Amino acid sequence: MKKFFVFVLLLFVGIQLSWAQADIISVPDYVKLMKDKNTILISARKPADYKKVHIVNAVNIDHKELYNNEPIKSVLKSPDEIAKILGAKGLNESMNIVIYDGGTGKYSGRLYWILKYLGAKNVKILDGHIDAWKAARKPVTRIPTKVKATTFTPNLNQNIIVDLAYVDKVKSNANVVLVDVRSPEEFNGTKESKIRKGSIPGSVNLEFKNVLNAKKMLKSKEELAKLFKAKGITADKEVILFCETSVRAGIVYLALVTALDYPNVKVYDGAYYEWQSIAANKVK
Repeated sequence: MKKFFVFVLLLFVGIQLSWAQADIISVPDYVKLMKDKNTILISARKPADYKKVHIVNAVNIDHKELYNNEPIKSVLKSPDEIAKILGAKGLNESMNIVIYDGGTGKYSGRLYWILKYLGAKNVKILDGHIDAWKAARKPVTRIPTKVKATTFTPNLNQNIIVDLAYVDKVKSNANVVLVDVRSPEEFNGTKESKIRKGSIPGSVNLEFKNVLNAKKMLKSKEELAKLFKAKGITADKEVILFCETSVRAGIVYLALVTALDYPNVKVYDGAYYEWQSIAANKVK
C-alpha cells in the first residue's frame, strides 16, 4: 500500500513538473499526459490539413473561426463568442491544453495567446509540432476526434492586449518597444502588398521565425536572450508585439514571457492592418 502511495505521488509530481516549466512540452512529456482526462490536444492546422492527417485525439480549432473581419481583418470576436466556440470544441479554462501546428508556430502561437488572454490556466505548445510527433513514430489518424461540449468561462487578462489608441499614445515612449514580427521585406516595404507598405513609426523588426530553430523547436533561453537583446528588446521595457494581423505575434509572446520571464509583454490585436487603414496614421 505504501509503495502504491509513493508511486501515485511521484506520478502526480511528474505531471506537475511538466507543466511548471516554460510553456513548451516535448513529445515524450505529452505522451505521459495524453490519457489524462483533463488534458486536451488542439490541432491549430488548417481544416483541410487536419482532415488529411492529425495526431490521434487532436481536436481541430481554426484560428480564423475566432475573428471578426469587419471593419478590421482578423480582430478577435467578443470573449463570450470565443468562449462559446471553445466550449463547443470540448475546452474549458481549467484543462491542460496542448497545441500544435504544421511547424511554423504561427497558428499554435496565436491560439496560445488567445487562450491566455481568455484566462486558460495551463496552455502549452508541442515542441516540434506534428513533425516531431511523426519522427517519434507516434500514432496519427484521419478520423475526426469526437468531443463532448463543455463550458469555457472567460477570465480576461487585459494586461496582455492593447488597442490602436494605446499604441498611438506610447509609440514614442522610451520605455516602450514596438516589435514588428513580420518579415524584413514587409517591414521595409519592399514586398508587394495590397495595403500601405511600411510599419508603425518607432518599431523594430524581429521576424517571428527567429525564435525557432531548424527543427521547428523553440530556441534555448540563452539563444533567445541574445536575439532579443541585440534588437533592444529588454525586460525592463514594455514590449508590444504585432504583425499584419498579429497572428505571428503569439509564438514570440510565448518566448518572451515563458522562456525569458519578461514581465510586461502585450499584443496589439488590430496590428499593422488596422494602423495603416487610418489615413492620418503615418508609416515608416
